[in-house]
Amino acid sequence: MRGLLCSPLPMLLLLLQPWESQLQFAGPRCRTGPLDLVFVIDSSRSVRPFEFETMRQFLVGLLRGLDVGPNATRVGVIQYSSQVQSVFRLGAFSRREDMERAIRALVPLAQGTMTGLAIQYAMNVAFSVAEGARPPEARVPRIAVIVTDGRPQDRVAEVAAQARARGIEIYAVGVQRADVGSLRAMASPPLDEHVFLVESFDLIQEFGLQFQGRLCGKDLCVEGGHGCQHQCVSAPGTFHCACNPGYQLAADNKSCLAIDLCAEGTHGCEHHCISSPGSYSCRCRAGFVLQRDQRSCRAIDHCSFGNHSCQHECVSTFRGPRCHCREGHDLLPDGRSCQARDLCNGVDHGCEFQCVSEGLSYRCLCPEGQQLQADGKSCNRCREGHVDLVLLVDGSKSVRPQNFELVKRFVNQIVDFLDVSPEGTRVGLVQFSSRVRTEFPLGRYGTAAEVKQAVLAVEYMERGTMTGLALRHMVEHSFSEAQGARPRALNVPRVGLVFTDGRSQDDISVWAARAKEEGIVMYAVGVGKAVEEELRQIASEPAELHVSYSPDFGSMTHLLENLRGSICPEEGIGAGTELRSPCECESLVEFQGRTLGALEKLTQNLAQLAARLEDLENQLASQK
Repeated sequence: MRGLLCSPLPMLLLLLQPWESQLQFAGPRCRTGPLDLVFVIDSSRSVRPFEFETMRQFLVGLLRGLDVGPNATRVGVIQYSSQVQSVFRLGAFSRREDMERAIRALVPLAQGTMTGLAIQYAMNVAFSVAEGARPPEARVPRIAVIVTDGRPQDRVAEVAAQARARGIEIYAVGVQRADVGSLRAMASPPLDEHVFLVESFDLIQEFGLQFQGRLCGKDLCVEGGHGCQHQCVSAPGTFHCACNPGYQLAADNKSCLAIDLCAEGTHGCEHHCISSPGSYSCRCRAGFVLQRDQRSCRAIDHCSFGNHSCQHECVSTFRGPRCHCREGHDLLPDGRSCQARDLCNGVDHGCEFQCVSEGLSYRCLCPEGQQLQADGKSCNRCREGHVDLVLLVDGSKSVRPQNFELVKRFVNQIVDFLDVSPEGTRVGLVQFSSRVRTEFPLGRYGTAAEVKQAVLAVEYMERGTMTGLALRHMVEHSFSEAQGARPRALNVPRVGLVFTDGRSQDDISVWAARAKEEGIVMYAVGVGKAVEEELRQIASEPAELHVSYSPDFGSMTHLLENLRGSICPEEGIGAGTELRSPCECESLVEFQGRTLGALEKLTQNLAQLAARLEDLENQLASQK
């Protein structure tokens, strides 16, 4: 903050010569460059008429020292008391004479002192583009000069901070009774350059001289110390930094960052975009070459060079040529030669007995006396059997979970030697404990794979052993046509296999006998503590062929071969039962008729061909 000297000399000069002339002729007109300057004048009732006239002359004299014009300094003036009045806006006048005329016609408001309201008006209205201020992107300095003689009647600190945040540089000039704290709250930093306090309006010209010197001050860019990385642009009493082409100003307003044109996403590079200041270039990934358009990429064909030495095929990759063998061959360690593949050793062929490689394929063989099944892999299944098989599995508490999993595996091994299909063997599964539950009926699944998957999904029931209840369920429900059993008229054998590990908790005699009366061939498989008497009571005669026993769950697999011979009709009791179609004889006659008809037609065609040949021979003989 600076005070004004009160010596008699300034007063004497004031009497002898108007101070506006002193300011006008102090030197050549100040060439400040573009500047938006607004004077905010206190015209409250505390400013006496002669003091207001002095302020008016101060404004006129200051104008005469400025380079005024649309592209130079634009000047606006507002006065305030309890309200704010625009004397003339920034874009109103471009000639100094018009500004002076408006200032000389100024009439004071003579009311209160609402300085905060005046700053708010200057920030929102006077420095708006609509009022003639240049837009922020033009980076033209904005300066407000507030002249007041008293204490504000409203708050100024917050609104002044907002104005400064918007880039307005504020000079606070206090006269006589002005409040120093309010001046400091309004002014921009550094305060010793933006706060002025004079003892009277008569001495305000001191601020005018200092303000003019501030506007016409030194070139801060020339003095150095500005910190601009690329360019420094001077402005009245200040400067701003600018960047070279291809760069943009960083957040610190001093450093410059290269503009990343690749990040804008308009480069069109197919693979990689490499940014450089103000430009970019395209680059391809390894194994590719840039095309003529300098954007798209083409894979390098390494095989076209002719030096790959591949025995079969060459495949170009981004790392170079790679040899590839035709189907049925494997690449040797040298990476170039190919060898025919032994498919039996290289794939999971699934042959039950023997696999034989044949060129690009393989086939399965069965031992002598056994036939290959329809799946092309299995041997010795029930090839001609047509059976409706219902398995009754004991799920009581005594079996235990781990043994129940072994039982399910054993059931699936039985399924493995069956020809499961809607026309062949149909399989159903019932689990029993204290109650009976059909896991899946006879007609649900049409392949062995589906049956085995369903068996694995069965959940262990636990609790008691109601074998008699299970036999009743099998007789009354499991072999019904509704459950998928085929009609009795088709003579399809019905086989029941009961699997249990202990004594039944209910009577089994009635429903075991009833099952056999219904023509169901019954098998009984016992494990561990199974009761032999009950097994014989369940099974069909002779018991030696229909009862199997294993001392523990782990050794059940030896029973499979016996069951295979018993359940498969061509190997066991069902061998004499043959499923015949009612139309079989008619089908044979029809086939015989079609065959004879085809032979007769073939004979006719041969006769016609012989006649044509004879005709051709005659034609050739006549030409001779």
